[in-house]
Amino acid sequence: MKISLNNNPETLEGTSITVNQLLKLKNFTFKMLIIKINGRLIQKEDYGTATIQDGDDVTVMHLISGG
Repeated sequence: MKISLNNNPETLEGTSITVNQLLKLKNFTFKMLIIKINGRLIQKEDYGTATIQDGDDVTVMHLISGG
């Protein structure tokens, strides 16, 4: 399947993947992440069930704080 990940084209195996699977596959290990699929915010508790499908636009943002 083909998706857009952070405005970059990506080709992945299969027809769908969960957010958790994508994070593991792409090695996103930062603890504070914001995930959007087609502009819709995905809650952390839904990462295991929210699916990414062919043609989806996925955004993964790292939250950084400081002072």
